Amino acid sequence: MPVEHRLDTEAALAEALARDVAARLRAAIDPRGRALLAVSGGRSPIPFLQALRRAPLNWAAVTVILVDERCVPPTHADSNTALVRQHLLQGDAAAARFVPFFDALPSALDDAALRALQQQAEARLANLPWPVDVAVLGMGLDGHTASLFPGAPGTALALTTAAHCAWVRPLDANHARLTLTLATLLQAHHLALQLSGPAKQAVYARALQGADPQLPISLLLCQDAAPMAAWIGA
Repeated sequence: MPVEHRLDTEAALAEALARDVAARLRAAIDPRGRALLAVSGGRSPIPFLQALRRAPLNWAAVTVILVDERCVPPTHADSNTALVRQHLLQGDAAAARFVPFFDALPSALDDAALRALQQQAEARLANLPWPVDVAVLGMGLDGHTASLFPGAPGTALALTTAAHCAWVRPLDANHARLTLTLATLLQAHHLALQLSGPAKQAVYARALQGADPQLPISLLLCQDAAPMAAWIGA
């Protein structure tokens, strides 16, 4: 079960989470000389990313990857790659090594092309300093985290494969995705879940009742393989 941190404002949540993540990265760098950070995209993490980039940290020793990515060009408005470059990899944090899942996309994204894209991403990720030291996650109202969408094509494999990444086609969201797998997340040294608002808090409370593949976030909340904290805003 996660350790809970509850804060009154989005700003306070972002700053406190950034301080905690930076401290964990320093603790990884001190003995090993390097750290691996996985971050999520979307609108909610932006204040956290902006706070984290200001943290006093040996950014040159940090490798940054995405928890998941939409299969869109890296200049697209929905690209998590673009979001991380804009909001995290600025100032001193620009010294970090950033490894996106892909640099370009095929002209068509049928299942065969998605499998090929996943295989290329898997090869790209293979030589990173695994496991992830800190993975910062979000959660949707359907209980998805990363791009582990309940019932979506690809999710069943993403929940069971030993690979680092998998492809998923969400049923009710735009764009196919590449995502870190459940196994990869469960090997992390630390998981941090960021959520705010009563609707998401209700989903969170339901997920704490037991592991259920139809509520993928519950598979991370109700486990004892990877230490986890929930950072909860009003």
